[in-house]
Amino acid sequence: MSRFWTGCAAILALVIGISIHGAAPASAQGSVEVMHWWTSGGEAAALEVLKDDLESKGVTWNDAPVAGGGGEQAMTVLRARVTGGNPPTAVQALGFSITDWAELDVVANLNEVADAEGWDDVIPDALQSFSKYDGKWIAAPVNVHSTNWVWINKSALDAAGGRAPTTWDELVSVLDRMKSNGIIPLGHGGQAWQDATIFDAVVLSLGDDFYKSALIDLDPGALSGAKMREAFDRMEVLRGYVDDNFSGRDWNLASALVIEGEAGMQMMGDWAKGEFLKAGQVPGEDFVCIRFPGTQGSVTFNSDQFVMFEVGEESRPAQLLMASAIENPVFQSAFNVVKGSVPARTDVPDTDFDDCGKKGMKDLAEANRGGSLFGSMAHGHAVPPAVQGAIYDVVTQHFNREISSAEAVESLASAVSAVR
Repeated sequence: MSRFWTGCAAILALVIGISIHGAAPASAQGSVEVMHWWTSGGEAAALEVLKDDLESKGVTWNDAPVAGGGGEQAMTVLRARVTGGNPPTAVQALGFSITDWAELDVVANLNEVADAEGWDDVIPDALQSFSKYDGKWIAAPVNVHSTNWVWINKSALDAAGGRAPTTWDELVSVLDRMKSNGIIPLGHGGQAWQDATIFDAVVLSLGDDFYKSALIDLDPGALSGAKMREAFDRMEVLRGYVDDNFSGRDWNLASALVIEGEAGMQMMGDWAKGEFLKAGQVPGEDFVCIRFPGTQGSVTFNSDQFVMFEVGEESRPAQLLMASAIENPVFQSAFNVVKGSVPARTDVPDTDFDDCGKKGMKDLAEANRGGSLFGSMAHGHAVPPAVQGAIYDVVTQHFNREISSAEAVESLASAVSAVR
């Protein structure tokens, strides 16, 4: 019997033991209330995989969705719930926001599940740095998203010459041709986190060392230097390919523009692939997936995790079953095939993944080995929320043409300095 299934048996024994002692009803495994922001078509379809799995085990799923692609609204609602002494069982969370909740001592201890199933052996250290706090597992990672992707409508690319860009100059050339062909070159939603997602990729395209110095180490010289000016100049160029109606557009609606051929490409994390698949599109036939030109061999990532909150003993068995179900290798494959991401476990085969998924798994493994796997600033895995917010503000002001590139560089360094 594998260590995973041995772990399942241990968790089941724990659940039965708790039920016998009267803390949970004998007729069912209880219920979980799950707060998340997976409300788009592809995301909802992926979440249904977990919901169905838990309900097959006798766990009732109480859905608590909070729309908003970056999760900011969900965190606002969560703060009110926790302050009021009524936290959900589990909450979708990213990076440093998980650490923030752990510091408040309101999260559950999942070690009995993690130890039984050997999570330490199969979940990458980069994820564990957020999943664990003071040696205690507090969250179950669902996936690894990489954020430096470009999604291109295949017909639009063919009409623009048929060659996917590999350099900045080639990217600009393809965007120019798409503009000449009468479509929106760059499908984008004007929200701070979406602007920052592009900024992440642009900074990374100027070099791994620069990305690390500027957006992880927050080196003042990197934040205020010539390369940062070049990054903002490139953002200004990309802004010229966005349509006038981009402000406030949700990310999945930007994906829809590309899917429908109204836009040529979108610069977005691999959750966008779920929208293409939900629309019945096929990688290589209907759309093309590439790394942002200049970032080949490097990966910026975020990881959706379900952080577990302290709940009453009657909810504990269902919470443990949910944690165990999330790390089930079969679920990890099934969920991520639908979601567009790759598994949080390193031992899941790529058999069921499409070409973009296989590329994502391969790229992630190579970046991890080569030291070019970096937490995404835009998605809460590089810097704490206060610093992230300061960067967001400057990037969005610049993208909205409220400040120049020179002003953005000056503002960026001072804004980061003010919140450190």
